[in-house]
Amino acid sequence: MTTSFRLPKRLLVGNPMHSGQLSETLLPKRLALPVYCSDPISSNAYATQEIVLVLALGGATMVLFTPWVALLVVSLLALVTLSYRQTCHAYPDGGGAYAVSRANLGRNASLVAAAALMVDYVMTVAVSIASGVENLVSAFPGLRPHSVLLCLVFIVVLTVMNLRGVRESGTLFAIPTYGFILSVFVMLGVGFWNAFTGHTPVAESAGLGFASTSPAGAALVILLLRAFASGCTSLTGVEAVSNGVPTFREPKAHNAALTLLMMGGLSIAMMMGISVLSTWSNLHIADSLSELTNVPAGYEQRTVLAQLSAAVFGNNSLGFFAVQGFTTLILVLAANTAFNGFPILSSILAEDRYMPKQLGRRGDRLVFSNGIIILASIAAGLIVAFNGSVTRLIQLYILGVFVSFTLSQAGMVVYWRRRAAESRWSAKLLGSMLVNAIGAVATAVVLVIVLLTKFTHGAYLVVVAIPLLFFLMLRIHRHYTRVSRQLAPRAAGITLPSRIHAVVLISQLNEPSLKALAFARAIRPSTITALRVDTNAARTRKLVDDWAARDLPVPLTIVSSAYRDLTDPVLSYLSRIHIGPRDVVQVFIPEYVVGHWWEQVLHNQSALRLKSRLLYMPGVMVTSVPYQLSSAEPFALGRPGTAADAPAVPGAGSAPPAPSPGGPTAAASTPSAVPPAAGDRSLAGSVR
Repeated sequence: MTTSFRLPKRLLVGNPMHSGQLSETLLPKRLALPVYCSDPISSNAYATQEIVLVLALGGATMVLFTPWVALLVVSLLALVTLSYRQTCHAYPDGGGAYAVSRANLGRNASLVAAAALMVDYVMTVAVSIASGVENLVSAFPGLRPHSVLLCLVFIVVLTVMNLRGVRESGTLFAIPTYGFILSVFVMLGVGFWNAFTGHTPVAESAGLGFASTSPAGAALVILLLRAFASGCTSLTGVEAVSNGVPTFREPKAHNAALTLLMMGGLSIAMMMGISVLSTWSNLHIADSLSELTNVPAGYEQRTVLAQLSAAVFGNNSLGFFAVQGFTTLILVLAANTAFNGFPILSSILAEDRYMPKQLGRRGDRLVFSNGIIILASIAAGLIVAFNGSVTRLIQLYILGVFVSFTLSQAGMVVYWRRRAAESRWSAKLLGSMLVNAIGAVATAVVLVIVLLTKFTHGAYLVVVAIPLLFFLMLRIHRHYTRVSRQLAPRAAGITLPSRIHAVVLISQLNEPSLKALAFARAIRPSTITALRVDTNAARTRKLVDDWAARDLPVPLTIVSSAYRDLTDPVLSYLSRIHIGPRDVVQVFIPEYVVGHWWEQVLHNQSALRLKSRLLYMPGVMVTSVPYQLSSAEPFALGRPGTAADAPAVPGAGSAPPAPSPGGPTAAASTPSAVPPAAGDRSLAGSVR
């Protein structure tokens, strides 16, 4: 019956998976590479472009520094990759920078690392998808007015695919990732072969010039630092592998470290190749056409990869569309790195009670569904707020990731020192610590550079967001700690109520009301009252007449409502009941169960408001008495006990243990029916 109700969800995300199938979702290396490394690999589509865009502010001479700036970036990438390989082995349970900082630097440092990573994951989704759409509209300029809508569509598609499961999304994303790697290396191979044979590719923008002149002195240094900071976008996503170590096949740490090494090698080779070839092809690109000279009428500026592939393979050739197509796909799918890293990190934080507990629960496809949906929602909001502009979004990027890089590697230095104190120093131990120490210093320097060069361009938003998220996590943890303390059972236990006073809310005499009265009498309360709030005099008189005609053995109480409100008169009546200090008032509320959403709007709103207020009244218990209308029948579940012949589920209806000699019998440990009191009429007769 419920299959038809859940059919749309099942078509989108697939059939549910039981907990025993978790091992089936573990990733081999060939799938782990596209799942966790698509972000750093795909960043080669725009990292070189970001370097050139900054250097273009200094004119043609400065653009010639592109390969040298790229060399500094890939050197740092190599250092960070080696560092995180060690993290994979040291912390195979995942968590990356958060786990390392928590174990070695303390709570505050770990929460800063977590906040920085979460901000970076959100920015990864926004920047990757916006960049992918930018490459798409470079190939198809007619789509440019619909860029934001395309970004949102891609976010929805990625969300659905990740809700289907890590392994399924990895299988789907493998083709674009490996297609991008192959197409770029073919482009670089053909381009360098042509250059070495005397036919160097010429970019379509080679005839243009730069309006700016070469800077000197401090301006030159600042420009180079800005270009380096922009190129460091290629390092984003490196930490995702260390976060996701538990999702790898055995041996988990070894496979994760090897995947990280493969990613580093591919990224370094691609970035250097693209940087050198773009310089040789005399490529010109700027933030706006006003910064270029000799621009022909109607000229549409295209991305670095679009110009390179057109120069190597020919404009609008098969090779050109292959590079652009795979570039668009991997840039969009690069967001998948965040879709896997963010939910895992938030689940770990939820287990430590720094994030809502809902983020720590797996959905029916064994993925952290709530984290996926939250990530997609925030990223979509950023896309809309910044109009899908890569140039504007990129300014908020990488600041968070370098905070986590620095804290992670500083934590690993403490880790190696602790290891040395437990045993003794060795050449291997000293070498490992030096890698992390040099990496921590390098990333800290880059963090300062990024902060100084990008702060006024939008990075201040990240500087604000990280502390806010940090304090939010502290507040969540404080709340959970306070609630746990309040919920701890007292030594004296809970005192049983002396008496129960039943109050049944009645609007009119119908089947739901009679059912509520029957259930109220079934608990045999000390007193029972039917309560009607008089909001309509005619209906109240009819209820009184019907009540008398049926001769119901329950007193009917009418309370007036001068302002035609239901909630306040009920609360006022309950507050005036004369009960003992250990008595409990149980309020029964008849409710309609409907099958359509629009019917829900038409019913039960008063009951919902009343229940929400009664929850705050000590000594009051609220019981909803459901009455299924015909529209709810297609969604009805079986009555309790209909599956009694099925095999028992441990802990839920399983047979009681056999009595031990001299101990209580099994029958005493199971609920038994309480016979009606002498002289009581049947429930049907009591509310006829």
